[in-house]
Amino acid sequence: MSAAWIDAVAKIEPLEAACFDESLVASLQISADGSLARPIRFSTPTFKEFSSEELSGCSKNSFPAFSITAGACALMCDHCQANILDPMIPATSPEILEQKVRDLILFQNLQGFLLSGGSNRHNEIAYERYYPVIERLKRDFPYLRIAIHSALLDEARAKRMESSGVDTAMMDVIGAEETIRDVYHLDRPVEDFEATLAALCTTTMEVVPHIVIGLHYGQVMGEPAALDICARHGIHALVLVVVMPFYAKDGTFKTPSTHGVGEVFLEARRRLDDKQVLLGCARPPGMARRVIDSYAVLAGLDGIAFPADGMVELAEAIGRPYHQEHACCSIKLGGQGALVRGKHAA
Repeated sequence: MSAAWIDAVAKIEPLEAACFDESLVASLQISADGSLARPIRFSTPTFKEFSSEELSGCSKNSFPAFSITAGACALMCDHCQANILDPMIPATSPEILEQKVRDLILFQNLQGFLLSGGSNRHNEIAYERYYPVIERLKRDFPYLRIAIHSALLDEARAKRMESSGVDTAMMDVIGAEETIRDVYHLDRPVEDFEATLAALCTTTMEVVPHIVIGLHYGQVMGEPAALDICARHGIHALVLVVVMPFYAKDGTFKTPSTHGVGEVFLEARRRLDDKQVLLGCARPPGMARRVIDSYAVLAGLDGIAFPADGMVELAEAIGRPYHQEHACCSIKLGGQGALVRGKHAA
């Protein structure tokens, strides 16, 4: 597409009231190169209800999230306050998890699930007693795709996670000591986060780290260092999310600027040009979300979870192929969604 992208954006009705940085959009267009040929995946997992004018939702429990601690988390980080656990299905014992999963397979065509939970004071999650359940489920239902939030761990624990049959391991990568100390209330260095990533990358699991943009009270601080950490290891994909102040302690966070978020997208695409870079579920709502999602499409990111209205039209306008999948953006389900160009995904 030879026309200026800023003009294309202005013609998309859901984006008419949005404020875009023209210089940033121009930089994204100049940097596009081969990214226009990269298909973008619009993910609509079933952690929450979703519908838009362009994409449909799916059965409520085809790819749910379970929390082994229900809503409890010892860290109570300033940016989250354990609120991220609220939409998850409580599975506070291995027996509960196994029964719920088997019921969902029988009655609602479950394709896979995310296993998560609140951390202890050391940013660790004790999954060990759940691994026999995962082993049985993978034995009985080999097609089942299982993702897990690893938290911090060593190589031995990563290998045990792998041997149980987990397909995808996810973790947060933080690049600033100040953020770990002040936001997470955690006395562990950046090196521990990189060591966890390195341990996970010794396994055959798909390793998908997450970076929270604006994690330091809405400022971009450790994100460049976190990108460097991810670039040093053999990850499968990188998920970027944006801090949401309404989850945080009152008055502690500001909403990150959409310009700053767009610049991180651009830098991530440059530094990890041979990896999948995805925009995950968490980001501010409203018009900020539409601008952020637009920058993700323009920057050549490979996927967006719960895309805002106008993103299919924007992808079509700049010539990017796209498809839809009803799964967590960090995990790919075989056969879920066809690649299309010039029409809406089914």
